[in-house]
Amino acid sequence: MIDKKELKKQYKQTLPPMGVYQIRNLVNGKIFIGSSKNLNGKSNSFRFQLSAGLHINRQLQTDYTQFGEDNFVFEVLDYLEPKEDLAYDFTSDLVTLEELWIEKLQPFGEKGYNKLKS
Repeated sequence: MIDKKELKKQYKQTLPPMGVYQIRNLVNGKIFIGSSKNLNGKSNSFRFQLSAGLHINRQLQTDYTQFGEDNFVFEVLDYLEPKEDLAYDFTSDLVTLEELWIEKLQPFGEKGYNKLKS
């Protein structure tokens, strides 16, 4: 017989860490804030995109090209814990958590790479 509690435990343990992250420029202190259902994958993706000159955020890409990889760090600001419901979609929770961090840190203009929403 399948133990539902054990299945839930296994599911929660197999989910990649998800949450809100920032990419921080160590030279000028600017930050880019985002969220992901897979923080490890997002870290790898951001490094690949920036190294290849393909990042969608042009200002971040320009600074990365100018200052180099060693002057940027990927940092997790907050983790989102999985829920018991195995079919739960975490997208809206991640968006809300990201919005809270953006409101708190205001990563716009001279402080960051995020764009103000119109």
